[in-house]
Amino acid sequence: MRNTAFFLTGLALLFLQGNLFRILFWTHFPGLQPNLVLPLILFMGVHEYSLSRGAIVSFVLGYATDLIGISPIGLHAFTYISVFLLARAAGVRLVAQTTMTQIILAFTFALIHSAITLVLIAIFGRDAYVPRALYGTIIPHALVTGAIAPWIFRIAQQIHMVTGSGTRVDPVRGRR
Repeated sequence: MRNTAFFLTGLALLFLQGNLFRILFWTHFPGLQPNLVLPLILFMGVHEYSLSRGAIVSFVLGYATDLIGISPIGLHAFTYISVFLLARAAGVRLVAQTTMTQIILAFTFALIHSAITLVLIAIFGRDAYVPRALYGTIIPHALVTGAIAPWIFRIAQQIHMVTGSGTRVDPVRGRR
């Protein structure tokens, strides 16, 4: 149930992200569009969700991003899984509890996501000028993604609490 809730929340955030550009009239400021799905994937990664379920949710949200956006199919699916695995490997669950840490974490992973995306576009893209044209949007994009991250983390925390399992497992003694 929790994975379904995260998936549906991710889709809602994806549709909001797609329309946010038109709503706020940010057409004169390239790169100021936040990635609303990335903090949700970070939340799943740092809160140690099941590796397979988190990767599947990340893949499906990335694939939906590819279908809704104009990016090549599989680009965001790959980068979202990569970000989920890197966040899980970082294991910063206890550190990601403060607002400042959430901002820094989202900013850092937005930079990593942008770097992976630009490298893949440079390698597999048809036009050589596209990565160079996107370099100037990396920092503004990471800044606004970091700024919006605490709200997405709060939404994810509410989902986490509402969809919590009834049984907890004690790592030392087994089931409680």
